[in-house]
Amino acid sequence: MMEKMIFGRFLPGDSPIHKLDPRSKLIFVFAFIVIVFLANNVVTYAMLLTFTLLIVLVSRIRLYFLINGLKPVLFLMVFTFLIHIFMTKGGAEVFHWKSITIYEDGIRQGIFISTRFLVLVFMTSILTLTTSPISITDGIEVLLNPLKKIKVPVHELALMMSISLRFIPTLMDETDKIMKAQMARGSDLSSGPIGERIKAVVPLLVPLFVSAFKRAEDLATAMEVRGYRGGEGRTRYRQLKWDMSDTFALVLLAVMAIILFYYRG
Repeated sequence: MMEKMIFGRFLPGDSPIHKLDPRSKLIFVFAFIVIVFLANNVVTYAMLLTFTLLIVLVSRIRLYFLINGLKPVLFLMVFTFLIHIFMTKGGAEVFHWKSITIYEDGIRQGIFISTRFLVLVFMTSILTLTTSPISITDGIEVLLNPLKKIKVPVHELALMMSISLRFIPTLMDETDKIMKAQMARGSDLSSGPIGERIKAVVPLLVPLFVSAFKRAEDLATAMEVRGYRGGEGRTRYRQLKWDMSDTFALVLLAVMAIILFYYRG
């Protein structure tokens, strides 16, 4: 399952989404996260899901690849769905058994929240899959530039966020390798009492932390050798360029927000 984690990975390509300025993609995703909460009925959620699938189509990333990437967070989606089914009361009674009662509103709300979770995961995954870590760093730094006036270390913050994002798939791959090595030595991480499983996780965490600190040390050494001393006085080799396509993407999102607001119940 670890090798299927897609969040934080970058897939080079030449799709219209790949060619967008990282600043427009960051603004698009952050605004989309807010717009998602405008949906509150069947029509608006259907429109939201259709819009997301169109973005996936334009990005030329296989839908099957994105769905496979959901597997690491599938438990959270199912758990959220079940919580709403059993905890939300209202509407017609659909199922009753002993003390368990499922209502129509619970099913509807569970589907809505799961759909919201799905489109958010898809959209944030598309951001990282179509934007290199360097571009994300540059985009975040430019967007946060006004904070420099109040002495906020914008460059360092953007760099830390980018490195953290990039290390997600790296650490997941490392975890997968360690798990397979432990299983090859006879360790059982997937069965037995909960106490035994917790004990079995300890031999997994120790080498994972050691590996993470080793990678961090190697990265720090590499940056120091290349003369990195922070963002003060640094120039960029790659210059960001805002195009008409970036403006069109944000206008399209604004139109989507207006339509969702209009069709709200």
